[in-house]
Amino acid sequence: MSVSVSVSISVMTLNLGDGEEAADGPNAWEKRRDLCVSVITSYSPTILCTQQGLKWQLEFLQQCLPGYDQFGISRKGSQDTSDEHCTIFYDKDTVELLEGGTFWLSESPSVPGSTSWGSTVPSIATWAISLIIFIFRAEPPGFSFQIVNTNLDKFSARARRRSALLTWNHIASLPPNLPVVYCGGFNTQKESTTGRFLLGRSREHGIVGDMRDVWPSARVRKNVSLIRTYHGFKGDKQGAMEFLKLIFRALCLCWDRQTQDLHVDWILFRGRHLIPASCEVVTDNIDGFYPSSHYPIVAEFMLPRVRLLESPA
Repeated sequence: MSVSVSVSISVMTLNLGDGEEAADGPNAWEKRRDLCVSVITSYSPTILCTQQGLKWQLEFLQQCLPGYDQFGISRKGSQDTSDEHCTIFYDKDTVELLEGGTFWLSESPSVPGSTSWGSTVPSIATWAISLIIFIFRAEPPGFSFQIVNTNLDKFSARARRRSALLTWNHIASLPPNLPVVYCGGFNTQKESTTGRFLLGRSREHGIVGDMRDVWPSARVRKNVSLIRTYHGFKGDKQGAMEFLKLIFRALCLCWDRQTQDLHVDWILFRGRHLIPASCEVVTDNIDGFYPSSHYPIVAEFMLPRVRLLESPA
């Protein structure tokens, strides 16, 4: 008699930014790097997507996370060791990297360091086709999906829109039955033109996206009251005027669960075989010190049930 079991994967997005902050500053990397590791190991995501990581930050994480391998290059190209990366870490005991690459969010996506549409610094998307390897004998023996990790331009709305369109064209070119998780720092809110395009609510150059947002879709959500993910190392401490603006914003949007947040860090997905079970805005801190100026986001997806195979006699 065969037995079917449930299988899940978890994805975390974490902005490592401000790596070049003064060493004596309160939020210098050396003062928060151990907390970053603690948050990662506490949640143990299957896939960890980091943004704005510098080579030496990523090397430290790799040293402290021996159970993970990583994939990604600098936004200035594979030979550069000084600039930011969008890196994908993956649990090497359960994930096999089948294929991966990087493209630049510009009119010349294969040219390292290229910029377009009003951006002043390069932006990239790192992608990887991964295979979840089941540790037990099962049918099917694994589950393939693509992860796309990005950090969109901070200042140019046009660059964000065109970057989202470029990335969507990449996703749309994939086999329709290949699930996709598209996450990272979008540097805008979901009701922006960028968000509305990706979520299928508006057109960009005649095209409509069909991604779904994990946050409103998850069966369980944690820290729902935190309607933003960027906090500038302040956590929930903010000025009275800013607090009132956030409350007003939340009240204005309370009838629409799809847009009742100001998150700039998103986890989007595509594919009927990815069922969002939970999503959490991670607020871990030590006495008001945070691992990042952004709250990490972690989501768990349920995969199709698999059938256990009998062990050979």
